[in-house]
Amino acid sequence: MTFKQKPNYYTCVKLVTSAALSEMRLPGLLTVAMPVGVGMTFRVFGEWTGRPLLGAEVLSSFLMFGTVAGILMALFLDNVGGAWDNAKKYVEMGNFGGKGSEAHKAAVTGDTVGDPFKDTAGPSLHVVIKLLSTTILVLGPLFVARQGGTGGAIVA
Repeated sequence: MTFKQKPNYYTCVKLVTSAALSEMRLPGLLTVAMPVGVGMTFRVFGEWTGRPLLGAEVLSSFLMFGTVAGILMALFLDNVGGAWDNAKKYVEMGNFGGKGSEAHKAAVTGDTVGDPFKDTAGPSLHVVIKLLSTTILVLGPLFVARQGGTGGAIVA
């Protein structure tokens, strides 16, 4: 690098954005498709067993579990990432040997993991929880079978 040319920021941002969007297709699809698949499966099973609300009941449990587990994981990632970031700053202020010490090397490693935790992984789980709950609540009526049973056929 001679620093004689200006960097091409547009190409760099385009490349990174394209890669990020392509990597997010599967998690997004999973977040939308999983509740629909579970709800429809248990709706059919509920029709066969005479429990027309089984699909909605199972999905309410699915939503509660996803919300509780997601929020706990997001809080963990947010707090641990911040703690590791602050630990590095604390060591760099001269504590535990300061810069260049073994503690500093460990703190840099922790900060390398902690920054993505607090900046991307933790906050993105909040989006996943919101997408999951929106999908389940908007499509809720789809997962309720008609009263009286239909011999296994799906009736909207």
